[in-house]
Amino acid sequence: MSDHTYKLVELVGSSPNGIEAAIENAIARAGKTVRNLRWFEVVQVRGHIENGKVAHYQVTLKVGFTMDDAD
Repeated sequence: MSDHTYKLVELVGSSPNGIEAAIENAIARAGKTVRNLRWFEVVQVRGHIENGKVAHYQVTLKVGFTMDDAD
């Protein structure tokens, strides 16, 4: 196993369709501009309530990615 150095970014994903969808939305969007995504950690879950029902989920993630070599 080679040595790895990771950089962390914090993201907030959202979805009206649940926590998993909010996570997937955040990762998919980050993957468009950040290379080498490797792992994530959910650090907070919250939501928006309308008329006594859950209307929207928000999930805060720490996402790790490996950095490119400095060649």
